[in-house]
Amino acid sequence: MLKVENLDVCYGSLKTLDAVSIHVEERELVSVIGANGAGKSTLLNTIAHIIQPRKGTINFNGQDVTHVTAPQMTKIGITLVPEGRQLFGTLTVLENLEIGAYLRYYPWGSEKKASRTIAEDMERVYDLFPVLRGKRKQYAGTLSGGEQQMLAIGRALMSEPKLLMADEPSLGLSPIMKSTVLGAFGRLREEGLTILLVEQDMETSLKMAVRAYVMENGRFVLEGRGAELLENNEVKQHYLATK
Repeated sequence: MLKVENLDVCYGSLKTLDAVSIHVEERELVSVIGANGAGKSTLLNTIAHIIQPRKGTINFNGQDVTHVTAPQMTKIGITLVPEGRQLFGTLTVLENLEIGAYLRYYPWGSEKKASRTIAEDMERVYDLFPVLRGKRKQYAGTLSGGEQQMLAIGRALMSEPKLLMADEPSLGLSPIMKSTVLGAFGRLREEGLTILLVEQDMETSLKMAVRAYVMENGRFVLEGRGAELLENNEVKQHYLATK
């Protein structure tokens, strides 16, 4: 579904991604792990076209999308749940979800044939995160951190993504909320959604992943099946709590 080849990203003279290549197959959950500052968020933001690459190609479902805009990426089916949630705090839960479906309300979004209606996807979000249903008229800025993260995921789902990318979704959450949020990604994958995940809880991330990549200093240094990397001595030593 997604094929990224030889991606370079620079901030001035600083190269933050160096010849990065990654692929994600349909219905896979693929994880990217690594230390803070390794380039993981830059990778997701570049695929989403929030950041423009200096070199390399991004191919999605056989189409070269290297130079399209961020709204066009959402339209073709790639949606990012950003680090920090970035909700509209003075809008309600319902309004934030409606914004997620923005391109589906207007003519320029009608070219993409929807498999479900907006109302059906709204129900899907409430089914995934029941707490949001009772708070749909509440301002997003008044929600707890965990509820805000649920809403950020729900907003992304309202765009009807083919590939859902998530950047540190459990950051700052309590253990119970973290379990709920990460469990939602497992459920979405079981339903057939393709997911590219960057997650600070690397052990859980590898357990969830079909395949995973390890990033250091803007480059991938290891890749393999999630279960295999869990048992890799180098990964255990540098990235996991258990050694």
